[in-house]
Amino acid sequence: MADRSKANGSAKALLLTVLGEYALPGDGAVWTSTIVEALALFEISERNARQAVARLSDQGIVAAVRHGRRVRWRLTDSGHKLLSVGAERIYGFGTDSSAWDSRWLVVFVSVPEELRAKRHQLRSQLEFAGFGFMGPGIAISPHLARERVANDILVDLGLDDGALVLRAETGELMSNAEILRRAWDLDRIADRYTEFIHQFVPRKPRTPAARFVALTELVHAWRRFPFGDPEIPDSLVPRDWPGRRAKQLFDDRHAAWSASANEWFQAAEAAEAAVGSP
Repeated sequence: MADRSKANGSAKALLLTVLGEYALPGDGAVWTSTIVEALALFEISERNARQAVARLSDQGIVAAVRHGRRVRWRLTDSGHKLLSVGAERIYGFGTDSSAWDSRWLVVFVSVPEELRAKRHQLRSQLEFAGFGFMGPGIAISPHLARERVANDILVDLGLDDGALVLRAETGELMSNAEILRRAWDLDRIADRYTEFIHQFVPRKPRTPAARFVALTELVHAWRRFPFGDPEIPDSLVPRDWPGRRAKQLFDDRHAAWSASANEWFQAAEAAEAAVGSP
């Protein structure tokens, strides 16, 4: 059997999706055998599945709880926080339909040379929060409500000293459309939404296992959009913007597949739990 971990993203990234979708809403724990069985449905080898959970353990996201010779992996406090923040962003993404007041949230931050390792962390965290970059150290979002998120990121990274967060209106030298064009690749974002639609419209999984695979791939694909799309206000995008259709498709497919997918996951968990029962 070929290993599809590269085709589906890394095994570790896929495992994070599985944990966030199925373990986080429950008791935050999963058996090793469930992880192996789940990732095998994506043609990921047992060796790579075990390496993926070991890497998450090394990063402090999960911790092993031994039951004799068997292991159950439980989300740590930091792992629970990581996935909870991610779930809030992923499932809340695309739901803000409030009218835009034409103001931008602008973050100015200069990262000292001795802290240059934090530049990538800052950029990736702000991008996941829906910010684009006008240039080095200049991040922007059309959502003023994300000021608290930006402040928390700056404080957590120790970059709040000297940072400046402003609520600003566009002046005469640059239009809102030009700001969007400079901060985000709108054509690429639209293409990715169209690819998502083409990928999941034809999917018609019939069994719990097939729906587990389909739902996991749906969430795994959708979780990438918050990194690239600032949730552009309706007043700034074309009427036929594919992001709207993609969001509706995500919601519809998630609702249709979730119960059956969770049924498969819980059955795998129950089967392993029964192994150690008297």
